[in-house]
Amino acid sequence: MKQFRLLALLIVLAFAFVLAGCVENPDNEEASGGEVETETEAPATEEGEKVVNIGYSGPLSGPAAYYGERTLNGLQMAAEEINENGGFEVDGQTYKLNPVALDDKYLPNETAANAKRLLQENETPIIFSPHSGGIKAMQVFNEREDFLIAAYSSEPAITEAGNSLTVRIPPRYDGYMEPFTTYSMERFGKKIAAIPTASQYGKDWTETLLPYWKEQGGEVVYNSSVDFSKDTDFFTMVTNALEEEPDVLFIGGPSEPTAKLAEQARKLGFEGGFIIMDQAKLDEMKNVTGTYETFEGAIGVMPLVNADYPGTPEFVEKYNEKYGENPGSEAGFHYIATYIFMEAMKAAGTVDDPKAIRAHIEEGIAQIPEEKQVYSISGIGEDGGFITGLSVAAVEDGEIVSIEVEE
Repeated sequence: MKQFRLLALLIVLAFAFVLAGCVENPDNEEASGGEVETETEAPATEEGEKVVNIGYSGPLSGPAAYYGERTLNGLQMAAEEINENGGFEVDGQTYKLNPVALDDKYLPNETAANAKRLLQENETPIIFSPHSGGIKAMQVFNEREDFLIAAYSSEPAITEAGNSLTVRIPPRYDGYMEPFTTYSMERFGKKIAAIPTASQYGKDWTETLLPYWKEQGGEVVYNSSVDFSKDTDFFTMVTNALEEEPDVLFIGGPSEPTAKLAEQARKLGFEGGFIIMDQAKLDEMKNVTGTYETFEGAIGVMPLVNADYPGTPEFVEKYNEKYGENPGSEAGFHYIATYIFMEAMKAAGTVDDPKAIRAHIEEGIAQIPEEKQVYSISGIGEDGGFITGLSVAAVEDGEIVSIEVEE
C-alpha cells in the first residue's frame, strides 16, 4: 500500500511539473524587471530596404497607463505613415521605422533598465521617454552609451543639465507660472492649497509654483501630494486641504486620477479655481467627469483639439479614426517629433549616429511640411529644447477659452 501511495504521489508531481512547463508564469514580467514589450510588428520591407529601431520606455500599465499609451500612439502613428509612404532615404538607402516599446510603470529605475535592453537588443539610436524621472535616469549614461534621448517633459532641469544628447520636446513648464498665477489670483483669490502628484515631476512643479505664488503676494495654506500609483480615495487629503479654506487648488498628474481628485473636491463643497499642471489635460479630464462644469475656473494647457496649428485638424481626424478618441498634446508632440527626428536623419546622412542626428535637428524642423505641423516648432534652443509658444486655456461657463500669454 505504501509503495502504491508513493507511486501515485510521484505521478501527481510529474504531472504538476508538466503543467508548470505549459503554463506561462504570470510573475515572469516582475522577475525580469517589469519589462513588457508591446505587441508591435516590425514593418514589412521590400528588397533593399532596411529598418531603424526607435526605442520607447514609458508607463504602459498602472495608473499612468492612459498617459503612456497616448504618447506611444503619436510615435507609432507617425512611423506607420512614414512606412506606408515608402519609408525615407538616407545616403541612397531606404529605411523604415520600427518603434520598440517597453513598459516602465512610470518608475525611473525601470526606464534605465529598459534603455539598456533597447540598446543591447535593438540598437536604438533614439529612445523616447515621457517622464522626467525616467529621462534623468537615462541621462546618467546616455552620453557614454551614445544614444539620443527624446525627452517628453517640460521640466527645465532636463535640458539645464547640459546633456548633449537630450532633446526636450514640449515647452518648459516654468513659463506657465505667470499666466496661471495671474488668472487664478484675479478670479478667485490669493490662498492656494497644493495636492499634486507625488512624482519627481510633481515635486519640481510645486517647488517652482509655490515660491512664485508667494512672490506675487499669495499665501500657501496647504502643501501635500498624492501617490496616484497607490491612492484611489482622496477624501481625507482633500478634506484636510479644504479645512484651510483655499481659493485655488493646485493639482495635477495623469489626467484620469487628477480629474477624480477635482471631482472629489467639488463634492466636498469646493467652489474655487484649479491650477492644473501640464501633465493633466482638460479635455481628458472632461472624459472622466462627462462635463467641463466640474472644472469651472481651471487653468491649464490648451487641449490639442481646440488649437489652431496648421496640421492639427488633419491629425485630429486621422487619430480619431484610428483610435476612436481625440488626441492630446502628448500624442501630437510625439507625432511631430518623430517626423523631426526622421528629417534630421536625412539631413545628417546617417540613421545610427546620435551625435550627427542631434546636430541636424534644426534642419529637420525646417523640413516639416505644413500639413504635419500639429504644433508650430520654430527651431531648437541652445538648451536643447524645441522652440514653441505656450498655449494656455481656462474653463469658463463650461467652455474652453484661450488665455493670452505674453511671449
